[in-house]
This record gives sequence, structure tokens and C-alpha cells, in this order.
Amino acid sequence: MVVDERMIAFINSLDKGNSAFLYELEKTAHETAVPIVRTQTQALLRFLLKLTKPGRILEVGTAIGFSALLMSDAAPQAAITTIEKYEKRIPLAKENFRRAGREEQITLLEGDAADMLKELTGSYDFIFMDAAKGQYSHFFPDVFRLLAQGGLLVSDNVLQDGDVIESRYAVTRRNRTIHARMREYLYTLTHHEGLETTILPVGDGVALSTKNEEK
Repeated sequence: MVVDERMIAFINSLDKGNSAFLYELEKTAHETAVPIVRTQTQALLRFLLKLTKPGRILEVGTAIGFSALLMSDAAPQAAITTIEKYEKRIPLAKENFRRAGREEQITLLEGDAADMLKELTGSYDFIFMDAAKGQYSHFFPDVFRLLAQGGLLVSDNVLQDGDVIESRYAVTRRNRTIHARMREYLYTLTHHEGLETTILPVGDGVALSTKNEEK
């Protein structure tokens, strides 16, 4: 846990929540052990989308479509493209988009994000990175290319429940590669000349990066 549990519970108690459809979808996700964005991160996403009013949104990591639908509610003016490779979750996401009446707003690309990102063109005002944590650095070159000048990149789960600050020897052996790659990713975000980045201990850690205007 990155922040004291009592503080998190208090902050979450103030959250106004989502639509009834998203509430039921979140309940289903918890019951079936499908990872979705945490309550604090949901609130942050809603706030950022209301603030930035993006026209085009890109999401890397769809799962069952919860965060894409949350973003569609917060930014009804935006065209959303989301990428998912896990075959078992793709039909669930499609069905959820259909049930929510958001098939026209949300485009689901099926396949490995490493391949899908290379095929995308144009720019996106808002990019939400929420896929396999060990692949963030691998996705970054194309994500940076696709991010509009002045656009916002939101990277979720960057603190790994606090493990990211630990020595690699304090992390279980099976998580050491992800641990090293996340540290590398955070260093890239915070030292990249083309970005201004801040890291927030919200949810499981969120990095906010804006792309600097070209001089």
C-alpha cells in the first residue's frame, strides 16, 4: 500500500462515483478478479479529462473496457481508441461497449500493443497507459510519437504497491524484471527532454507527463 489505508478510505468516501452501469461493471470485475483502475485513479482520470477536454484518446490495455467507458463518460466529445491482446477479454469488452451504447465512440484494436502502436498515425491529446507494467518502456517510443504537443500521458500502476522503492533483492525473484523495467520507465519519463512529468501516490501510483511544445 502506497498511502495509509485509513486516508485512502476517507478520500474514497468523498468520491461521487460513476454511473450505475459502471458501478455494476466494477462489481463484476472485482468478483471475477479482473484488474481495473482503483477508485482514487478513477477520480483522477475524471478530473483530468474534464480539465483537458481531449478530442482523441488512446488507451493501452482495455481489459473488459471499464476505464475506456469511464473515460467516455467523462469526455463524451472524445473519440477513444483502445488496445487489447488478451483474447478472452476482448469479447467481454466489446459486449460492454455495446451494452453501454458506446460502440460508435470507442474503437477496440485487437492485438499486441507493440504492433498496434506502430500502425497508428496522427496524434492523441490524452493517452492512458494501463497494460503490462513490464512493457511500458517498450511501448514508450511510439506512445511519445503519438502524443500531441501539450498532450497528457497518464501511466498507471507505476509504484507497484510500493515495491518500486525497494532494492531488487527485497523484491520476489519473479518480480525483479518488472521492478527494474518500471524504474527504467520512470527515469525515462522524468528525464526526457520532451516531457514534463510528476508522479503521484494515487491508487497504485500514477505518472502524469505532458509533452513539451517544440521550440
